[in-house]
Amino acid sequence: MTDESPFADIRGLIAGMPGPDRDAVAMVRERDAMLTKPAGALGRLEQLVEWLAAWQAKGQPSLDRPLVCVFAGSHGVVARGVSAYPADVNRQMLDNFAAGGGAINQICAAYGLGFKVFDLAIDLPTGDICAGPAFSEKDCVATMAFGMEAVAAGTDCLALGEMGIGNTTIAAAIYAALYGGDPAHWVGRGTGVDEAGLARKTDAVAAALVHHRGHLDDPLEVLARLGGREIAAMAGAILAARLQRVPVVLDGYVATAAAAILHAVDATALDHCLSGHVSAEGAHAEVLERLGLVPLLALGMRLGEGSGAAMALGLLKGALACHRDMATFAQAGVSGRDQG
Repeated sequence: MTDESPFADIRGLIAGMPGPDRDAVAMVRERDAMLTKPAGALGRLEQLVEWLAAWQAKGQPSLDRPLVCVFAGSHGVVARGVSAYPADVNRQMLDNFAAGGGAINQICAAYGLGFKVFDLAIDLPTGDICAGPAFSEKDCVATMAFGMEAVAAGTDCLALGEMGIGNTTIAAAIYAALYGGDPAHWVGRGTGVDEAGLARKTDAVAAALVHHRGHLDDPLEVLARLGGREIAAMAGAILAARLQRVPVVLDGYVATAAAAILHAVDATALDHCLSGHVSAEGAHAEVLERLGLVPLLALGMRLGEGSGAAMALGLLKGALACHRDMATFAQAGVSGRDQG
């Protein structure tokens, strides 16, 4: 049967995703065996370099142009009191990023990372998911396409983050739709709501699931009905990165919701992705386990804005530096294991 839905092209791109480059991984392992250290002594750092090589399709992987992309959106559900902050903070935080005042600005400067922020109609909230769809399927696909175009040519590793008051409520609704169970299980405190705010947030997720009942079997429809522009754009960016052979580092609870949508469509869709950190928010650790992602860092962070993913990129830079610049046994005049 021909798929004539707005999502047909997205499904086609997912079906055509490339796999890892095994020859590149073999080249990394060959060099690693010559470095002045016992085999496996750097643990997961060695695996990270192999991962970079596999998805860049390069035996000598690079991190010359890593990029942190933050997608910003606003949500109609905020009017239901689900956040400790008003929607006005969205515009104010974009101004703060532009002025270099955000935490993410400092992390990117410290590690030499490129940084871009994308304003996804920040002054125009999506629909209230408790009363209707977030946006139409057509608009959802267009937003995914925007996210795909955000992956700049020459980027060799992409870190994805977001900013949007109310978007932990949106993420919780997506997880509840994908995985089932009590909506309260997926709801956390986000920006720090009190008990009453937490109850409103849980009620909003439960109401959204009831309202959209019968239309949540397709993960892409889940995205359109319950998602947000920043989540759709991140899903598009993840897919575009795969097609362009750019490895991806995911940020926290909300960014992972975008990844979870793609994973629900195709279980191999996140093979080129790493989890930068496990968030203090909600059931993020459980979601990562469901996705088969082992986080690089566990720092109790819940800021969003790509901060955990950017910190993880710093770790990746260290791993690659060891692989690229460490002396070999021959260069250092050090006896290898088979030399006695």
